[in-house]
Amino acid sequence: MSKLDTLIQFGAFLRTRKKLWLLPIVIILLLVSSLLVVAQGSAAAPFIYTLF
Repeated sequence: MSKLDTLIQFGAFLRTRKKLWLLPIVIILLLVSSLLVVAQGSAAAPFIYTLF
């Protein structure tokens, strides 16, 4: 099972269970985690970590 299949199943779960209110939470979590991963090796890391 690929990562794309997992995302498709998660989207189907949200639609069938009427849990679309979870979508913004998941998107924010993905954005914050990607920001932390990208900033890990940069010079801006100390400034980003002070936000949290």
